[in-house]
Amino acid sequence: MSPQPQAAVGAPLSRVDGRLKVTGKALYAAEHDVKGALHAVIVDASVGRGRIASIDTRAALAQPGVLKVIHHGNAPKLPYRDNPASNNPPDGRRLRVFQDDQVLFHGQPVAVVVATTLEAAQHGASLVKVEYDERKPSTDLEKAKADKPTTYARGNAEAGLRNAPVRMDLTYRTARNHHNAMELHATIARWDGNKLTVWDKTQWVVGTQTELSTVFGVPMDSVRVISPFVGGGFGSGLRCWPHVVVAALVARELKRPVKLVLNRRQQYFGTGFRPAYEYRLRLGSDRRGRLAAMVQELDAETSSYEKFTENVMYAGQMMYSMPNVSQAYRTVPLDVNTPIYMRGPGFATASYVIESAMDELAAKLGIDPIELRRRNEPSEDESTNLPFSTRRLRECYTTGAREFGWNQRRAKPRSRREGDWLIGMGMAAGVYDTARMPAQAHVRLDADGTAVVDAAASDMGPGTYTSQTQVAADALGLTMRTVAFRLGDSLFPPTPPHGGSMTMASVGSAVLDGCNRVRQQAIKLAVEDRESPLYGAEARDVIVRGGRLHLNSEPARGETYQRLLTRNKRSHLEALGSFAGPAAKERHSFYAYNATFAEVAVDAALGLVRIRRVLGVYDAGRIISPKLADSQAIGGMVGGIGHALLEHTVTDHRDGRIVNANLADYLVPVNADVPDLKAIYLDGEDPNADPLGVKGLAELVMIGVAPAIANAVFNATGRRVRELPITAEALL
Repeated sequence: MSPQPQAAVGAPLSRVDGRLKVTGKALYAAEHDVKGALHAVIVDASVGRGRIASIDTRAALAQPGVLKVIHHGNAPKLPYRDNPASNNPPDGRRLRVFQDDQVLFHGQPVAVVVATTLEAAQHGASLVKVEYDERKPSTDLEKAKADKPTTYARGNAEAGLRNAPVRMDLTYRTARNHHNAMELHATIARWDGNKLTVWDKTQWVVGTQTELSTVFGVPMDSVRVISPFVGGGFGSGLRCWPHVVVAALVARELKRPVKLVLNRRQQYFGTGFRPAYEYRLRLGSDRRGRLAAMVQELDAETSSYEKFTENVMYAGQMMYSMPNVSQAYRTVPLDVNTPIYMRGPGFATASYVIESAMDELAAKLGIDPIELRRRNEPSEDESTNLPFSTRRLRECYTTGAREFGWNQRRAKPRSRREGDWLIGMGMAAGVYDTARMPAQAHVRLDADGTAVVDAAASDMGPGTYTSQTQVAADALGLTMRTVAFRLGDSLFPPTPPHGGSMTMASVGSAVLDGCNRVRQQAIKLAVEDRESPLYGAEARDVIVRGGRLHLNSEPARGETYQRLLTRNKRSHLEALGSFAGPAAKERHSFYAYNATFAEVAVDAALGLVRIRRVLGVYDAGRIISPKLADSQAIGGMVGGIGHALLEHTVTDHRDGRIVNANLADYLVPVNADVPDLKAIYLDGEDPNADPLGVKGLAELVMIGVAPAIANAVFNATGRRVRELPITAEALL
């Protein structure tokens, strides 16, 4: 079969929705104009544990414009059925808003004020007086009791450690991180009889649809979720949070549409976060650096009512070759809200620890950090005994070292200085699993030669509108401007969550399948149509370019979609494309990889760290859109800078209050923190992973940045900091 020309895929195209965004015409959750919408403001708990003794709403209700205050004392009982369709739901019992008097964490919704204006609702909320029977909360990871661990083992790690000539025992700590996307979480809810429509900030419209269906006990097709644009998410929108239920509840009670927007402070306990970890790693090697054993003990925070886990164990099982591995992953229940996935979930934490430890081992043995990694490169995935589908880490190392000038690095720490600044270079490897899930997409080719593709996907910034249009345009043989990709509506065919670097592989493969089906329908119609120039031709010899079907070997012999469909009195052709996801039993180990290099300058007197440059080299399969890939890589590196040097949530353990719940005190990188950033993508694809040959990029580009920076700080200063973020105090 003649291959379809690839004009759009692989080209550095600008975003198809860019004009809408820069002109303000792209509507985000809170911006939809729903006629007659009321405003709701949540009253959140001011204690970290206990029960509500009383709620006094009289002052709030006396204010002009305030219509109602809903709380556990007057709220209807909701079904809260189990939600088996949830994406890897945490074990436990999800928070049930206004269903009892229990307070499980500081900031939990305890009431909601509804008013005709936002200002009236905000003022009314400030007047609601809540009395509590308070208990001291448990919010300190290091002092609380852990759950029974999840374990993994191969070989005999303890014996391997005892027999190893070189042994290290290291403990690392990482702080809690919050997503802090630009767009605040917001929901507009409207009931039409028994049918609910919500406009929501979500990374999974189907997930929000199923959650609302189960909470309110209504059929799935009675809930519609609309989310055409998401102003950043980083994982915070992967779950339907309590405020969404509150908005729908209030709208049903008042029989009016309701808008509810969390303020910036409420983001810190109204949605999830990357959990803090204490991560002990013991490793043993021979004197040439060949790893013999590794023992990993991980403690991570979760809520008291749900057990959140993430894929933090995989990297320690397969990244490097060693016969003996032991892992114990314990969640620690605390009086906090439930964590959620955050960019590079699990792998970012594990890679920071493992890659820092590898750097420490390299320094101890006097081996170049890249050479140490090469000596421990596995020939297969030793956790599954499966061959790697593709693994080009050696090429990442070679390319990165050459482009970054690694040969200029001085092996001895604190040996390069420019005035007051100590200069250091560091590197780290990164890995993220190639996630794929079942997806569908509907494709319609109209007689005028244009096409519309629908899928219930999301776009929180990576450019889903654009990349899916590129795939569709090439598969249909159309130009970008004649294809419209629509997303963000639960009426469209279902797709998996927009996270985990799975959208391109999953949704893109469904789009490809649907477009291929439509194109093949058109080709079949042409070769069987006696009036077509293609009549009698072999279907496999026909390609489509620019909306025109023609023989690959004889371009002059052909006709346009428009002419073919019009002559055959066909208003359109359509098909439902699908992707089944990974095989039930995988034959390969699927991961994407990177090598990240960083150069830092550290003020010798003040301990201030400045990033001078960062380079990432990625083995991420086929790159559909290089311009969007660069956007993701730069964003991931910036996120990694924040992870390494700035971001951390501070909790007052006396009452569970988050002290720095604002963007003035929770520091994130700004332009002044961002240096020269460069990304390189190895040319190639992974045909075993999915029909597009992609492996996922958005999570991968953050993983490895923090350890590369930490290793560069050590090279600059000789000071090894085993806690993120790295602060000036730790370097003084």
